[in-house]
Amino acid sequence: MREAFYAAAGQGYQRAWAVFSGQTDLRWLRLLLRSGFRHCFVVIHDGARWILIDPLASYTDIAVQPVAPDFDLPGWLAARGYRVVPAPLCRNCRKQAPAMIYSCVEAVKRVLGVHKRGIVTPWQLYRYLTEQNRQKGSVLWEV
Repeated sequence: MREAFYAAAGQGYQRAWAVFSGQTDLRWLRLLLRSGFRHCFVVIHDGARWILIDPLASYTDIAVQPVAPDFDLPGWLAARGYRVVPAPLCRNCRKQAPAMIYSCVEAVKRVLGVHKRGIVTPWQLYRYLTEQNRQKGSVLWEV
């Protein structure tokens, strides 16, 4: 199934995954956010490169990963304890995103094109994306 998934990714074709972690450098987030869902970031595959977009508290890390195009980065992350969810990229959205406080969740929503005001925590974003995937029959990378 994964082979067919990657075969569909040709030059210029982008696929994205939202990645969720229980790690945080901000102590107060450990009190407020659900265990296992304290941070999120995005991995994009364009058919030739794996790009990681990680919105941190002090800066946003954007890096092309030094792995082969056919490397299973979502699977590799899932094997290391991250929850990895395929995420649709909305590139034909004409509606302006609502004004929200900047956070890792808001940054991931902007990359994906998700414009839901009620999604403010990693857990809420995870639930939204998993529901979208269930409706479409997508595979989740989870351990």
